[in-house]
Amino acid sequence: MVAIDTNLLVHSHRRDSVHHTEAFDCIQKLSRAYTPWAICYHSLVEFYGIVTHPRIWSQASTPEEAKDQIDAWSECPNLRVLTDQKEQLNELLGLAVNGKVNGAMIHDARIASCCLSNGVNELWTVDRDFSRFPRLKTRNPLV
Repeated sequence: MVAIDTNLLVHSHRRDSVHHTEAFDCIQKLSRAYTPWAICYHSLVEFYGIVTHPRIWSQASTPEEAKDQIDAWSECPNLRVLTDQKEQLNELLGLAVNGKVNGAMIHDARIASCCLSNGVNELWTVDRDFSRFPRLKTRNPLV
């Protein structure tokens, strides 16, 4: 199963992104396939925070637009929204220590942990920071 990272969700949603068309096409392709694909719950929360942030965008998405986008993805029958389990804490902390994670990078470790614990085969992302977690295969579908 493929999971989509926050950055691709943002590019797909924001028409003013230089990668909008490619990211939108990637997610459309997954949503039209018969095989399951995934988004971590934290990525949806992070997506909302980024696209509605007025300091990031000159015209940020409204809360309603962000919610509507999340609702549209959630309606896809082959999408799995992945969540953490209590047992994942040791996995997360192991990834953090081994990847020498500090500060806000813990959020990437949390997404990696969620993916690994939920059977994700590959995370699609444009973020190279995930190389800190070699057990999780990543791919940038925009290149």
